[in-house]
Amino acid sequence: MNVRAPRISSSPCVRLENVSRRQFLRSTAAVAAFALAAEISSGESFAYETGGAQMPHGLVNDPHVFVSIDPSGIVSITAHRSEMGTGIRTSLPMVVADELEADWSKVRIVQAPGDEPRYGNQNTDGSRSMRHFFQPMRQVGAAMRQMLEQAAAIQWGVPLSEVQATNHEVIHRPTGRKLRYGELAKAAMDLPAPPVESLKFKPDNAFRYIGHGNVPMYDLFDITVGKAQYGYDIRLPGMKYAVIARPPVVGGRIKSYDATDALRVPGVEKVLELKVSWAPPAAYSPLGGIAVVATNTWAAIKGREALKLDWEDGENGGYDSAGYRRQMAERANKPGRVERNQGDFDKAFAAATKVLSAEYYVPHLAQASMEPLVATATIRNGECEVWAPLQDPFGAREAFAKLLELPIEKVKVNVTLLGGGFGRKCQSDFAQEAVLLSKALDGAAVKLAWTREDDLHHGFYHTVTYSRLDAGLDSSGKVVAWRHRSVAPTLFANFKPDPKREQSIELGLGLADIALDVPNVRVETGEAAALTRIGWFRSVNNIPHAFAVQSFIAELAHALGTDPKDFLLEIIGPPRKLELEKLGLTDPLWNYGDPYSTYPIDTGRLANVVSLAASRANWGRSLPKGGGLGIAAHRSFLSYVATVVEVSVDSQGKLTIPRVETAIDCGFAVNPERIRSQIEGAAVMGFSNFIGEISFAKGRAEQGNFDNYPVARIDNAPINVRVHIVPNGSDVPAGGVGEPGVPPFLPALCNAIFAATGKRTRSLPAGDQIRV
Repeated sequence: MNVRAPRISSSPCVRLENVSRRQFLRSTAAVAAFALAAEISSGESFAYETGGAQMPHGLVNDPHVFVSIDPSGIVSITAHRSEMGTGIRTSLPMVVADELEADWSKVRIVQAPGDEPRYGNQNTDGSRSMRHFFQPMRQVGAAMRQMLEQAAAIQWGVPLSEVQATNHEVIHRPTGRKLRYGELAKAAMDLPAPPVESLKFKPDNAFRYIGHGNVPMYDLFDITVGKAQYGYDIRLPGMKYAVIARPPVVGGRIKSYDATDALRVPGVEKVLELKVSWAPPAAYSPLGGIAVVATNTWAAIKGREALKLDWEDGENGGYDSAGYRRQMAERANKPGRVERNQGDFDKAFAAATKVLSAEYYVPHLAQASMEPLVATATIRNGECEVWAPLQDPFGAREAFAKLLELPIEKVKVNVTLLGGGFGRKCQSDFAQEAVLLSKALDGAAVKLAWTREDDLHHGFYHTVTYSRLDAGLDSSGKVVAWRHRSVAPTLFANFKPDPKREQSIELGLGLADIALDVPNVRVETGEAAALTRIGWFRSVNNIPHAFAVQSFIAELAHALGTDPKDFLLEIIGPPRKLELEKLGLTDPLWNYGDPYSTYPIDTGRLANVVSLAASRANWGRSLPKGGGLGIAAHRSFLSYVATVVEVSVDSQGKLTIPRVETAIDCGFAVNPERIRSQIEGAAVMGFSNFIGEISFAKGRAEQGNFDNYPVARIDNAPINVRVHIVPNGSDVPAGGVGEPGVPPFLPALCNAIFAATGKRTRSLPAGDQIRV
């Protein structure tokens, strides 16, 4: 089949023909080389434990899976995670290439299909890619380097200790003889992978790519000039194009429809009902609806507009954001279920000299990625093939196999570039729609496209959250009692009967895991039913939790007449590692699924990024009238971030953000260039979260495009975002990067606006509170 699929590499990946291990080991030189390798090598496996092995299908470190070398010397490295702007398709192969001593100009990157049994976990979310696969990818590179050295030692008939791989060739040190990687390719690729215990890793000072930020994003040029291919760019012979009219209310269904006018639209070929038994908990199932199939997407859209539809809304037809907010506020002002109880809050609060309270609201938000959802599917000879921008390609593959009642071996998922994801493309409902349509069209290739309106009307939204915080202070101004009540529907309503409150993972996203030097802390949650689809969103519940906590800390500082930065450092307290078990936080999901022994909550690191960001911002400097600085800090995804935002508000109330200073301690900084870009992007998205809202009336999302769901634009986005990375060696476990920059931006921005205007923003979106 002639398929115009996404171009990843300009050179083909040549997988060399295997020679049996039995044949190879007939060589006495090989036996001697292996014996010597076992004798001289020093063992090293993972330097620290992560949660990667506990993820579905765990970790894979086989060099034969990820690396191939052709006779010309081109090294093809497979990237098994999804690329959506984070640069992970560059960064993980870069780690392999550095340990492999490969010349980056001779490296080609190949995108893996969805196949976790082969590649290990592929769910690209939770800022886990580098966190979990930095060490396995080092093992892959070190193993292949050793295999090349072994192949050279065998060819020369010399001890392995005399050869060394350097910059794409292997050198025999005593004589200066050299063999290029291409000349050793076949012999090296046929060797079995050496045991992990035998591998020798490069010291940090020998890294050429790792930690330097000198490797550009692999396909950056193609992306910049418009040559890169995304999900929307897939073309198959005879392909049909489709859009779907979905129920306007989640859980609704079609009562009747008339397709007469739709079928008169030129190019429209067919109208059919996509029957789906949608009922909670529905996981990532499609919503169903009426599909219009045409010879092009525009015809399908015009045909959909011509449909006459009569919907039954179902039980969520009464969802109204204003009324729902009032219910959340009522619950936040009553005792909830205790999730953390440290000390005796009631006693300390009752005895406090001064008490302060505040309430904060963050609405539903949409991921609104630049590329709306799209998928192409075809079914031929009992086999299904899908092309789509998926964050969880193997999870989607499992869903497709279940839909079609096919063995999973009969389903192939090709991962395209993602034009943004932000968690939305973890859910495969859109690709399942394409599969179901192909089945309904007797296996024909069909591209199912979502418009921007579809994206905003039928999303898996970031949860709406209402928080109430109460603090008791003693006569010296020290906070002795802290209570945080949080009310939010949970995304786990997708997977089990609606639990109506935040679950373990969500509690660990800046709520129950807060690191404050306060002796008496209580965290409570209130009930809130999920009346729409709640999904993954960049940084998830950290956004509303950090907004409430860090805004409240600044409010306490103001009430005490104390500098906000100084008070933030005071309430963080002295350097220490929180003992979670003493706080009753024993669920491992409270630490992003990673071992607490590797990733403890370290207040010293949190305080350090506060001081660093404040220093770089020249905290305390005089600003012109209407200027203000705000600061906030937050630990999320096992990294520590502090942000200082500078704002300027003119006499007409118009806001500009001339400067942002962010400090991040993400453990070992594997690719500083991508870390900086992610933190810069976090500031832009953070501002979008300040102005955006998905609201509901009569069960329907009221926003449909960027005219009423605003995102940051070039004329109002932060102007100068500066990023400061705390230096660490490779022995300091790498934390997440893609998400941690988002949570502190909102409270830092709102704290800066207060400093500039005296107006406190507790409810989002900003709306008419300030002009943007």
